[in-house]
Amino acid sequence: MHSSDRIDRFAAFRHGPYARFFAARFLAAFAIQIISVSVGWQMYDETRNTLLLGMIGLVQFLPSLVLLLITGSVADRYNRRVIVGLCLILSSSCAAALLAITVTHSFAPLPVFAVLLVFGIERAFMAPAVQSLAPNLVPEKDLPNAVAWNSSSWQTASIAGPVAGGLLYGVSATVAYSVALAFLVAATLLTFTIPKPAQRRSDEVRSWHTVLAGFRFISSEKVVLGAITLDLFAVLLGGAIALMPVFARDILVLGPWGLGLLRAAPGVGAILVAVLLAAYPIRHRSGWWMFGGVGLFGAATVLFGLSTSPLVSIIALFIMGGADMISVYVRETLITLWTPDEVRGRVNAVNMVFVGASNELGEFRAGTMAHLVGAVPAVIIGGIGTLAVSILWAAGFPKLRQIDSLDAPDQARA
Repeated sequence: MHSSDRIDRFAAFRHGPYARFFAARFLAAFAIQIISVSVGWQMYDETRNTLLLGMIGLVQFLPSLVLLLITGSVADRYNRRVIVGLCLILSSSCAAALLAITVTHSFAPLPVFAVLLVFGIERAFMAPAVQSLAPNLVPEKDLPNAVAWNSSSWQTASIAGPVAGGLLYGVSATVAYSVALAFLVAATLLTFTIPKPAQRRSDEVRSWHTVLAGFRFISSEKVVLGAITLDLFAVLLGGAIALMPVFARDILVLGPWGLGLLRAAPGVGAILVAVLLAAYPIRHRSGWWMFGGVGLFGAATVLFGLSTSPLVSIIALFIMGGADMISVYVRETLITLWTPDEVRGRVNAVNMVFVGASNELGEFRAGTMAHLVGAVPAVIIGGIGTLAVSILWAAGFPKLRQIDSLDAPDQARA
């Protein structure tokens, strides 16, 4: 009994293509974290402008919004593995451009934002493809396990990436961007070794009707609509990542290594919870678990904003990461299991825009508010807003709140 339980915890890895996908996604996520820490620190170090820190997120988000009606359809109509590989090639080119800007001592906001804009275009196409590819690599019974490990891949990179980014940037920005470039190249090569997966493609004639299929599905399925919009508004209000350089330099008086620790702390909490969820998945009261995770995330955000102690701040960020992981696990499993494969790319494109809005626009919201009222009030107000969202959505989406099991969506629908 114990032996079979142990095997089930790693069910997704019994499928070779998924194992390669997991490794490639980890390397790419690790590289992106290094770049994110390096660009943020470099921008604030050169300009001391919190508004520009917020602009970093906005510039990367806008392409996802503008290209929304295209990216999802591309993921549904074409080979998702090839799309991911091509996007990683473009991502590698962006890392090389940042490296060139640094090596030639020509760092300035405008060229950096130009590179980040291309990064945003790449992410706009990659996000729905990569989210839709994983379900093609494992059978449906192993999807919850794959979702948990997908999240742990990102969160593991979120632990090691920021710490490595801070340490590497402490050596030099050139070293940081060089390592990120090497990881992205490795992820690209690994992606093209994944065998072509089975994929149910839409045979509908291309039209506005088919392009908008993702929106129609989300608006008609209240469980998916509630899960996506909950994340949008919770993280939009509670996001504080963009202000980490301000807290590291001015409030907690830490250097680049301290920034790395702050950026890594949410990932530490998230990966521990992700591993626990892979081993002991949520079986009952899933909706309540998700709302509870969002509420705890908001409370921990307030604690982080109030703290002037590095230790307390790291603990608060640790709790934020673990709480967010609970919400992410339930939300992504619901969206994956409740969405038909033939529209999965379009639904994930919409979902990724909402995720991007919550993250990148959340950073813009934090940076703009910090510019107006200060970093500490910006974080505290955002945390309170997230708490309010968890309460309002729990009341406004009773069907989502009442979901019990994640393993049987058909029974849940009934």
